[in-house]
Amino acid sequence: MSPRLLTVRDLTKHFPLKGGLLGTSRGVVQAVDRVSFDVHEGETLGIVGESGCGKSTTARLLVRLIEPDSGEVTFDGATVGRRPSENAHTTIGLRELRRQVQMVFQDSYSSLNPRLSAAASIAYGPFVHGMARAAARERAHELLQAVGLDPGPFANRYPHELSGGQRQRINIARALALEPRLVLLDEAVSALDKSIGAQVLNLLADLKERFHLTYVFISHDLNVVRHISDRVMVMYLGKVVEIGDVETLYREPQHPYTRALLSAMPSMDPSRRTLEAPLSGDPPNPINPPSGCRFRTRCPIAGDVCAREEPALTAFDNAGHAVACHKVLLPSGSRRAA
Repeated sequence: MSPRLLTVRDLTKHFPLKGGLLGTSRGVVQAVDRVSFDVHEGETLGIVGESGCGKSTTARLLVRLIEPDSGEVTFDGATVGRRPSENAHTTIGLRELRRQVQMVFQDSYSSLNPRLSAAASIAYGPFVHGMARAAARERAHELLQAVGLDPGPFANRYPHELSGGQRQRINIARALALEPRLVLLDEAVSALDKSIGAQVLNLLADLKERFHLTYVFISHDLNVVRHISDRVMVMYLGKVVEIGDVETLYREPQHPYTRALLSAMPSMDPSRRTLEAPLSGDPPNPINPPSGCRFRTRCPIAGDVCAREEPALTAFDNAGHAVACHKVLLPSGSRRAA
């Protein structure tokens, strides 16, 4: 396996709810709670889960668009921090981090400045980071070509003059303008027509090879995640419940939530038609999640230990497949907990 480019340990973000007496907090939303994972250089890590599981918040925490409450993020061996002058040989500042880690958002229109043309949007980042204006403009034209847009007709167009797919191509080009090593894609194709989304997915695959990129791909579309990812991380209510190689995880999911999630995938095969709901009930309130395992209130195999103890994300095999479940079978055939 390639070296680790990004290491996340115990990343936590709780959002306080205001509105109590004299403006006091009424509790906290546990959006991301002690999440740990690695991203290896050159791979695509897919992150899946229901709405509200913490996928997008995790991505924003990685680039410090939101400041975490606790936890550590290490990029290429350097700890992410606001004060690079302290232990400069082991710390990376936010300015350098955001040059090497870029993000593409779901809403292609609101991600662009309506007052800037396509070329100006792409050239803005390199210009701010010290590149001469003419060189930044030239790089913008090169990237427009790279994402499949002819600079002649498209360089001077504004966001309202572009289609959704064209705008997302501009956002991808803008993300690549600073020559990043890691790109976070937060529902980058979910707002697009399926045929246009497929074109953008193919473009992302080509760009990954051409520019030697590493991706973190966040999506609710399990088929898309399977198509583009090397490994998949499954989140539920702010926690990581399973992570592993994409084909292994889709073929032999171990966590009950992962199995339920995959069973809900649409299929064109009549013999694989879902006849009953894989899960019952709604996800618990993130303000007051269940004790122990957060999935236990919807889990068909939950036991007493699931309410008493929170399951740790533990290696299931020697191939990097890890599961957070007391009841999952170990390779020896014994259960982790009674």
